[in-house]
Amino acid sequence: MRITAYTKSSFVSKLTCLSITLTALAACSDHRSPSPVDALGKPTMPMTKALETGADILQSRAPVDQLNAYLDGFHFYNGNRQAQMEAHHYCSVLNEEVIQCAIFDGNTKDAKLMGVEYIISAALFAQLPEGEKALWHSHKHEVKSGQLIAPGIPEPAEHALMEKLVNTYGKTWHTWHTDQDKTLPLGVPQLMMGFTADGQADPQMVSERNKRFGISSEANRAARADIATPEPLSGADAWRHGKVIQIEDPTGASHAAPTQHSRGD
Repeated sequence: MRITAYTKSSFVSKLTCLSITLTALAACSDHRSPSPVDALGKPTMPMTKALETGADILQSRAPVDQLNAYLDGFHFYNGNRQAQMEAHHYCSVLNEEVIQCAIFDGNTKDAKLMGVEYIISAALFAQLPEGEKALWHSHKHEVKSGQLIAPGIPEPAEHALMEKLVNTYGKTWHTWHTDQDKTLPLGVPQLMMGFTADGQADPQMVSERNKRFGISSEANRAARADIATPEPLSGADAWRHGKVIQIEDPTGASHAAPTQHSRGD
């Protein structure tokens, strides 16, 4: 991670200049999370590999090169809290108030692109129309519970990043439901949510992730106890109050509940 000083204040003030180098990313290589899915199709041919190598050398990938921050957390289908999965976020910081992330089902070369998440500040969230707010989830619990992590960076830097994220809001759409559709991105995009309280995330799922990365959510929770935690703004996490927005799948897949759902937290 290219940081001039590992102090919280300097990290936050220079967040827009944040860049994770190959050295820092290599620190994650010992914590492999392979994709659980094998995509349908013929094996890659030598000619295709050669073209890929040539493109890698000759073509610019400026937008992709900016996906230089790695976060790992958990999502569930809006309206179906029992359908949960780990989500590997590769993010770029657009400015102090907007982050955009590509979400994968693993952190190895075979990882499948599951979807996207947009993260905005509380100030921007407060300006959204009321109907729009129902699409967004808060990050308070993800941060304070220790479940959201930034693998491979020093603890002071991760702590400063979590200070920044605790009062943000995310809108997440998954387009490849690799927990159910194992070979191709089938069905329609589904709106995802983040957990808001203890006991919601599958403990085995969290434990297996923690073991892979050699971390403890409880230790993270304790280390983040000093992070100031404003209550989430009204309108976010609408599922807790019985309002669930979801795209109905004409194929009949049961990723999520109907558009309006009466069950709350």
